[in-house]
Amino acid sequence: MKAKSAIPAFPAAKEYVASIRDVLSRLDHAILDRMVEDLWQAYSEERTIFFFGNGGSAALASHFACDLAKGTIAHGRPRFRCISLADNIPMITAWANDSSYHDIFAEPLAGLVRKGDRVFAISGSGNSMNVVRGLEVARSAGAKTLALTGCEGGKVRPLVDLCLVVPSDNMQNIEDAHVCSMHAIFTALRHRITLPDAE
Repeated sequence: MKAKSAIPAFPAAKEYVASIRDVLSRLDHAILDRMVEDLWQAYSEERTIFFFGNGGSAALASHFACDLAKGTIAHGRPRFRCISLADNIPMITAWANDSSYHDIFAEPLAGLVRKGDRVFAISGSGNSMNVVRGLEVARSAGAKTLALTGCEGGKVRPLVDLCLVVPSDNMQNIEDAHVCSMHAIFTALRHRITLPDAE
């Protein structure tokens, strides 16, 4: 009996990794550096940083808040003040049910955000209306706004002070680039906060 030939490796895996490499090589690293500086200023002024997003971006918002709040702890140093608005499921469902899904971030944020705070939105498309409304509330309150997006930035781009637009319209590429960007920002801030002469 003739032996079966080996099943070839799934070609899409290699191609996908190559596509990620290409997207990452075209990220605007200057924007990431500016985000690091802005979040460092927020930390130095003891401002609160609010994060939000939908779906996979909601998970990234929680991830980012966790990294900054826990991963930067250094003995004798203040801690980052971070809140992910994507984590309060009762609040989200209450606003979605009683008002509109468009209000799930804007309404909770309205009761929490203060002038000088930071509001960090994550949206692959940049067009989610609940993200847009949340940013509008942030701007009205005098908070600084930042965002990670893709697809040319969408409606979010003109609403934020700092926007990293991933140069892709592939949602998986965008989300992977967002994770890498978050970790780059986090790593830079952790390094700075643990320096003996950090100010």
